[in-house]
Amino acid sequence: MNNYKPIVYKNQRVLTSSQLAESFGTDNRRISENFNANKSRYSENKHFFVVEGNELKQFGEQYGNSVSVNRVSKLYLWPEKGAWMHAKSLNTDKAWEAYEMLIDDYYRIKEIEVAPSYMIGDPIARAQRWIEEARERLMLEDTIKEYTPKVAYYDTILNSKGTVTTSQIAKDYGLTAQQLNTILKNAGIQFKLNGQWLLYSKHANKGYAQSHSFNVTRSDGRKEVKMITKWMQRGRIMIHELLASMDIKPNIDKEYNDAK
Repeated sequence: MNNYKPIVYKNQRVLTSSQLAESFGTDNRRISENFNANKSRYSENKHFFVVEGNELKQFGEQYGNSVSVNRVSKLYLWPEKGAWMHAKSLNTDKAWEAYEMLIDDYYRIKEIEVAPSYMIGDPIARAQRWIEEARERLMLEDTIKEYTPKVAYYDTILNSKGTVTTSQIAKDYGLTAQQLNTILKNAGIQFKLNGQWLLYSKHANKGYAQSHSFNVTRSDGRKEVKMITKWMQRGRIMIHELLASMDIKPNIDKEYNDAK
């Protein structure tokens, strides 16, 4: 991955569409298609910024060595949240690996890069840095308020290295297995065959689930092998995002909101 010169816009590090595409191993057209196909899910000033007009000209003058604004009427810039949305849309191992590297090496500014205000001798520079620190604290507080319940549940998912049943996932949301299976069926994710829920082909090779066998004893004493679908980490995240879009929250979110 290229070591991009940092571009800062509205106090956030951002990447252009070209830089984001290069990082994810794709092209501008795919980034544009992902954005247009999921436009309702993106929020301006949260997932992306648009620079145009005089501001675009000034932006080109400031970052002309790393960003070309020639022959464009507007420029899309992607902060960390926007990069996550594109990684989710691409949903390839390379995109997720690139996203993690961007978080580690680009979006998250290392503490050693900027001295804290109390270490700056010049009073004007110290005051300017203090103002920046105050803004950063406010942004961090807003981010924590927004993401604390989400992070808590994602931690629950990612800390579980094995597979889980639909019943176990449903319990996390106060649902029954039958209710969750119906939701997944209606969303075009799975269908039932010989008593087992299976993923449709467009979802089958995305690392969402695995088939497991288990032995049962029939009433007449005969042994029988049955198959069941269990969900992997990526599948649990997919289900979480689907339920979130339906405003169905996990119990851990409800507990967090009730405690506030």
